[in-house]
Amino acid sequence: MSQPTLQLLAGEKPADSRAALRELYTKYGGSVYGRCHYLLGDSTAAEDAMQDVFAKALGHWHEFRNEASPLTWLTRIATHHCLNVLRAARAPWHQRFEREVRGRGEEHGGPQLYENREAVRKLLGKLDLETQQAAVHYFVDEMTLEEVAAAIGRSIPTVRKRLAGIAALAGRDLNEEAPDHARG
Repeated sequence: MSQPTLQLLAGEKPADSRAALRELYTKYGGSVYGRCHYLLGDSTAAEDAMQDVFAKALGHWHEFRNEASPLTWLTRIATHHCLNVLRAARAPWHQRFEREVRGRGEEHGGPQLYENREAVRKLLGKLDLETQQAAVHYFVDEMTLEEVAAAIGRSIPTVRKRLAGIAALAGRDLNEEAPDHARG
């Protein structure tokens, strides 16, 4: 699969910010795409999200202060954007549509098992934005508690508490989805 290209539109931003952003896209486009694909689980949606991330980066270029690496800055934008896309997808009309499609039956004759990534995305949908960010930074980015706390602007005990809540919720969800004979 070829890497999507950033389409820059003529606008009000000075040429030097576009050149710098083009360089960032060349250097980090694959990483941003990977984050978007992981969170959204769809290559087309990930390509769209990646375009949106770089468009946002161009629009907010003046806010980048080199306090973090450019990859960290772009990854943060990508994470926020994708979580917002997922939240928008949970709008009530999406759920009604999904129920109607499921009601028609599945091609393979029964419910399919979710892969781990699907289970994680489902779990993320039950969490508030800050807890989602903590989970992604800790479990996906493999940041330390200290790094997660700094990234989301909370104390280490607060991060630890949020991660413990995620574990408890994950345990409940697994028990709810397991067949009756598997619950013991």
